[in-house]
Amino acid sequence: MNGRLRAGLIAGAALALAFPLAGCGGGESTSGGGGASPEASGVSGTIALLLPETKTARYESQDRPLFEAKFKELCPSCEILYSNADQDASKQQQQAEAALTKGAKVLVLDPVDGKSAANIVAKAQQQGVKVLSYDRLTQGPIDAYISFDNERVGKLQGEGLLKALGDKAKAGDIVMINGDPTDNNATLFKKGAHSVLDGKVNIGKEYDTPEWSADNAQREMEQAITALGKDKIVGVYAANDGTAGGAIAALKGAGVSPLPPVTGQDAELAAIQRILAGEQALTIYKAIKPEAEMAAQMAYDLLQGKPPSGTTSTVKNDTKDVPSALLTPVEVTKDNVKDTVIKDGFWTVDQICTDQYAKACASAGLT
Repeated sequence: MNGRLRAGLIAGAALALAFPLAGCGGGESTSGGGGASPEASGVSGTIALLLPETKTARYESQDRPLFEAKFKELCPSCEILYSNADQDASKQQQQAEAALTKGAKVLVLDPVDGKSAANIVAKAQQQGVKVLSYDRLTQGPIDAYISFDNERVGKLQGEGLLKALGDKAKAGDIVMINGDPTDNNATLFKKGAHSVLDGKVNIGKEYDTPEWSADNAQREMEQAITALGKDKIVGVYAANDGTAGGAIAALKGAGVSPLPPVTGQDAELAAIQRILAGEQALTIYKAIKPEAEMAAQMAYDLLQGKPPSGTTSTVKNDTKDVPSALLTPVEVTKDNVKDTVIKDGFWTVDQICTDQYAKACASAGLT
């Protein structure tokens, strides 16, 4: 195991131990209750968790239940107002305004559009409500920010793609399928990837993918195949696993075989299976459990009027240097699936190794 991987896993494990999981929440709702916590005695209040979309699987399957469970453990008497904006910035603003009307004292905001979300921050500030920017950076005078080192994510993707390409790096063109241009994280992924790839590969086509949509990514990849020729494409930088899936579908549809190396991000179940099957070169694992649970602790601190714990650095947005907690991303390939997502319990062998992937799992030593 290399040093970077070991450091990332140790950091994730340490955070996970610091903020243990208590249970799971579900559906769009207002929730309260949970296990008792000594430090929660006498504390009550309402917070809002505002997530951006459902096309990326992690938000409903990981972020929401992990955050809600930890926050309920910390504050059994508190309410959590939950909303998902379905990639609609206007809808998210309405959801935030509804939460403020219902008395939320802290907004945990993962913005659809970081710039337009500054309007949400301004309204919250007018009412003395704290704002914790979650996973994606929000503009405006936010109180704290938690995410991963997102430029590092792009660098890991670029380095992984170069390694997978080997001596074919300049034998043809690569296609870059970036994320949604309204998402600040997508900008950082792109910046990190370019810092590694520029001058070392030929970038034949590059796209910014609205809404992180796999369908949009598939269309972009089809356009690239038509423009460049399917035999000229030696690799694909895909910013996340959804766009990777779209790109791979387009390559398969064009009869490309063997598939060129394709990157990804989020360690989605389908991506892990594609990696084991040899259809995707890598993904980036961001340990969502420590991120969500640390966000819950930070929100609880803000609710009590305390400085948010765990902020060891700052990130500058358009307004200020924001107290920030940045976690470490980890590259996942076929060689370390067992030591990353399975070891952490992010996915189980049974979830990954369905009948369709039984042979690939056996080959990778998972069964």
